[in-house]
Amino acid sequence: MRIGIGIPNTIPGTDARLLLDWARRAEARGFAFVSTIGRVAYPSWDSLTALAGVAGATTEIGLLTNAVLGPTYPDAVLAKVAGTVAALSGGRLTLGLGVGARESDYLPVGLDFASRGAAFDRQLGYLHRAWQGAPVEAGDFDGEQRPVVGDVPGIPLLIGGHSKRAVRRTVEHAAGWTGAGGGPARAEPTVKEIRAAWSAAGRLGEPRLLGLAYFSTSAADRGDDYLRSYYAYAGPHATTIAEGAVRTPDRIRAIVREFESAGLNELTFTPTVAEVEEVDRLADLVL
Repeated sequence: MRIGIGIPNTIPGTDARLLLDWARRAEARGFAFVSTIGRVAYPSWDSLTALAGVAGATTEIGLLTNAVLGPTYPDAVLAKVAGTVAALSGGRLTLGLGVGARESDYLPVGLDFASRGAAFDRQLGYLHRAWQGAPVEAGDFDGEQRPVVGDVPGIPLLIGGHSKRAVRRTVEHAAGWTGAGGGPARAEPTVKEIRAAWSAAGRLGEPRLLGLAYFSTSAADRGDDYLRSYYAYAGPHATTIAEGAVRTPDRIRAIVREFESAGLNELTFTPTVAEVEEVDRLADLVL
C-alpha cells in the first residue's frame, strides 16, 4: 500500500505558504506523494498551481491532483499547465481527473453542467494527443494545427467517479482510478468492476487504485465543521462523510487495512485541520 497525504489547499483560511511547509515535511517523513483537491466555487488554492510550487520546494515526493475537474479547464490550457508541472517536477505528477457532482463549480466558468461527461471524454483524448506532441486544434494558428506544449514526461492519469462511465474511462485512458470520500465500503464495488474490466480489456499489470481517508489527529470539532461545509451540497451525505473521518490512532491505522482489504493499493490521507504538525502525527501512525 502506497500512502500519501493531502495538502490542505481547500481548507478555508489556510496560508498558502503552509502548503509548501506541509509538502517539505511530508517528503522528509517518507510519504509517497502529496495530493490536492480541486474545486472552483469554493474558497481554496488551485490544485495545479499549488503543485507547481510544491515541485520547486521538494525533490522526490510524488504529486497528485485528487482530483481536478477536467471540463472546467479548456483542453489546451489543461494540457499546457499539467505538462508544465510535470516537466518542472521531473515527471513526478499524476493527474487525477473527474467531472464532479456540483453544478456550482461549472457556473463560474460558463459551462453546461449536463454535458460535462461528453466534454470530459473529448478532453481525455485531447490530452493524450497533446502530450505526445501531436498537432491539435487549439485556437487560431493561422489555419495550422500545432503542438500546444513542448516535451512532456509521461503523465499518468487517474479517473475519479463511481459510475459505469468512470470505469470505462479508467480502462480506456488511465493508469488507474481514484475514489471520493465515503470510505472502503463505497470504493469496493467500483474497484471490483475496474479490476474485471481491466482484465477483460487485456490491460497489462495492475491498475493504480487510490482510496481517500479524511483524517485529523487533533481539533476534531473544527475538522468536522469543514467537512460538513465542503459537502453541504450533498445533504445528509455530508454527515456520513464527516462521521467517517478517522480521528483516533486505532481508526487511522485500521483504515489502511480496510482499504487494502477492499482491493485498493494506494491511499491518501486528506487533512481536515490545517496544522503542519498533522504531518508528523500521521507519519508516526502509518509509516
